[in-house]
Amino acid sequence: MAKVYDVPADILITRLAQILKSENIAKPEWTNFVKTGSHVQRPPHEKDWWYTRCASVFRKIYLHGPIGINDLRSEYGGSKAVGYAFSHHRDAGGAIIRHAIHELEKLGYVEKVAGKGRVVSHQGMKKLDRLASEIIDELAAQNPILKVYS
Repeated sequence: MAKVYDVPADILITRLAQILKSENIAKPEWTNFVKTGSHVQRPPHEKDWWYTRCASVFRKIYLHGPIGINDLRSEYGGSKAVGYAFSHHRDAGGAIIRHAIHELEKLGYVEKVAGKGRVVSHQGMKKLDRLASEIIDELAAQNPILKVYS
């Protein structure tokens, strides 16, 4: 059985975003006009960026868990030029990450560990590993060398 480590992140995140959208994760009203952090100038161009961010947060918790919201804020942050000075790191907005984690907790995919952060639950791990196995099987059909991972 393939794991999340074995598949390309972009393919996994797009497929997982489609699945999360079909499971009716509640999309907050403010997602149409909010910036993702102080380091960006405009809101995201993608219409369904919320589901992509939820899928990305889900994957990061799987890979790096237990992980807290502040750690995820620095992961999703970026650099912002300040005048003629060098770029300075700015953290991403915490409300976006917090709401994404709460929605994943409602579905039962993420659990809170007291004092440490969030980890992926058994149900969430099962979902991600099955999706990774499906993706690796599709990729192995195109490239037979990848059958080693399935």
